[in-house]
Amino acid sequence: MSEDPRRRVPRTDVLLRDPRLVAASERLGPAAVKASVSEAQERARRAEIAPERVADAAVAALPETATSLRRVLNATGVVLHTNLGRAALSAAAVAAVTTAAGATDVELDLTTGRRARRGRGALEALAAAVPDAEAVHVVNNGAAALVLATVTLARGREIVISRGELVEIGDGFRIPDLLLSAGARLREVGTTNRTTLADYEQAVGPDTALVLKVHPSNFFVTGFTSAVPVDALATLDLPVVVDIGSGLLEPHPRLPDEPDARTCLQQGAALVTASGDKLLGGPQCGLLLGRHDLVEQLRRHPLARALRVDKLTLAALEATLRGPQTPTAAALAASYDGLRQRADAIAARLNETGIDAYAVDSEASVGGGGAPDVVLTSAAVSLPATMAESLRVGRTSVVGRVHADRCLLDLLAVDPRDDTLLVEAVVAEDEQRT
Repeated sequence: MSEDPRRRVPRTDVLLRDPRLVAASERLGPAAVKASVSEAQERARRAEIAPERVADAAVAALPETATSLRRVLNATGVVLHTNLGRAALSAAAVAAVTTAAGATDVELDLTTGRRARRGRGALEALAAAVPDAEAVHVVNNGAAALVLATVTLARGREIVISRGELVEIGDGFRIPDLLLSAGARLREVGTTNRTTLADYEQAVGPDTALVLKVHPSNFFVTGFTSAVPVDALATLDLPVVVDIGSGLLEPHPRLPDEPDARTCLQQGAALVTASGDKLLGGPQCGLLLGRHDLVEQLRRHPLARALRVDKLTLAALEATLRGPQTPTAAALAASYDGLRQRADAIAARLNETGIDAYAVDSEASVGGGGAPDVVLTSAAVSLPATMAESLRVGRTSVVGRVHADRCLLDLLAVDPRDDTLLVEAVVAEDEQRT
């Protein structure tokens, strides 16, 4: 009788001495390596792989890092895709995070040896980027910025807000619920589509703490509409808090209708709140910009401690503000001609391997709750729709979109330096399918 092939499956202790798996244990931890080895051994026992291939299979199945999060090539055509983490950090920001991962001077003055203001470099960079703000502060996300402003300035009092700005910001979270949870009372004015200055004037009373203007960033209303601009609200002799949402710090030529912090402050806003991981192109955080007395009140409120950002965020934010162009800015500045040339080149390389691919024009969007009415002209590589899933779950994850029974890989949010990686991912998945 021939020997049972299962007897030839290498023992665990022998496999774990493989230099590749030893190195992987140092990188990923022993538990992950042992699990991969066990799975490869089981595959050999089921005769799915040869016993002598167990070590290779275990190595091949290991993740690149110790986190379950996977890198994704964003070929959806949505620059700030919420499900993909919104803004991709610049190389400078990534390097800053690596630096900040160890011991840092986040709250220490190395010259004097004494405690210093936490994140002073990031705050100085933010103040320099928005010179119209008398003071700045950073919390852990955009919603936190609005909550901190509400708790500090309007707890137990009224906030006047237009009915057309009582928006839902995603995943079931709504602005009115957020404000009420912070202890404020809402005084709604106007209608869904039209609000006038007179509506605000009639609502303001002795119990009014502030006027809140919220940019409805994830939808737009057209037709018989009106809204009151910031400079008109500033005549009400009350603090005007403006939640611009998307984090645009100054006007952008491609997004003419998107509110920005500089303009709002120049028009008389007392406080501007925004997110850092949207059009600013930085890490998730909430920005508070405005009058010195108000920002100082917010900074000293007990809740500010619970909402503070960590050293990694501070490092990434500073590098985003001081460093080179962010991937978000690069995507918004990309020309159609350049995108189409890339799509043509990628399609030609894929054709050489026999893959049904060709370049097409595409319509992309900002995403992340910004400029919902703006269509960004782009270009994409068109593939058979059946490739969408395999590319998504492949070794190199590529997330596109299916349109008209084709899988489109839009290049607007794909770094040009990743074009070769994208080609290799498509080729690899095509070979797997065949």
